[in-house]
Amino acid sequence: MLASFGRVGTIVVAVVILTGLLNTSFLLKLDDLPLLPSTQYGQLLLIKLTLFGGMLGLAALNRFRLSPALARNANAGNGSAAIRALRLSIGLEFTLAAAILVIVGWLGTLEPMPVS
Repeated sequence: MLASFGRVGTIVVAVVILTGLLNTSFLLKLDDLPLLPSTQYGQLLLIKLTLFGGMLGLAALNRFRLSPALARNANAGNGSAAIRALRLSIGLEFTLAAAILVIVGWLGTLEPMPVS
């Protein structure tokens, strides 16, 4: 089941990245990018991207390390440590997702670049 979810998750992540890039291209001009970190919008966007990178890292850990360990240990009749590690990782991933949703809501209230 985890392997099947991994394939669907990869597609979902690709769609999220694509829509994020499209949204950014609608909101910002290329000349605005160097100024972005000096704005509240840009700082929140960088935090969001960092948290998203953390989620991707945890997802990769789940997919390539923890899920195979769970399968190996379950076949041997002892998967409790692997289950705990996977639960912790998924819990952290969920926490990062919740933080991202808060930031996305906050970003929706801000102007991407101050009007000059």
